[in-house]
Amino acid sequence: MAGLDPAICVFVHCFMTRTIRPGRADEAEVLRAIERAAQQGFAQVGYPDLADGDPVPAAILHQAARDGLLLVAADGDDRPVGFALCAVVHGCLYIHELDVHPDHAGQRLGASLLDAAAGLARQRHLPALTLTTFRHVPWNAPYYARLGFTEIGADEIGPELQRVLERQRAAGLDMANRLAMKRPV
Repeated sequence: MAGLDPAICVFVHCFMTRTIRPGRADEAEVLRAIERAAQQGFAQVGYPDLADGDPVPAAILHQAARDGLLLVAADGDDRPVGFALCAVVHGCLYIHELDVHPDHAGQRLGASLLDAAAGLARQRHLPALTLTTFRHVPWNAPYYARLGFTEIGADEIGPELQRVLERQRAAGLDMANRLAMKRPV
């Protein structure tokens, strides 16, 4: 890295020590702690109930790890700092949860996790990534749009994804501000 600005070298070194890898069942509690930390930001944008909500149950993370549907962003010491929990919904790879610990935000780990999820979708011969998110929360729909996701029209939402949205409604989420999004792989 001779000739590069030292600040750039530090960033490149820091970024290069991050890896995206399959998640392990024994990491469930660490991932739940990452989710708890990440969801605190919702309190500042009008969703205090989400900030105080329970993270994904450990049993779901265990099963996703066994099924190869859990991706982890790990630091240079192989400690998880973010994760993507995926599921196959209506023939696409659905991003059930995407979280990066706030201490590691701004390092493109979320984008890297989504790129790894796209690779997983291709391996499984699935045509797209899908997710549901909040329309006006800056790190939700606007962020995903910058990464190539587009809104799925109400008439295009299949029955399985509709059931996901109905479960979110039953859990008390503000459905007027929710949308489904898709990104081809």
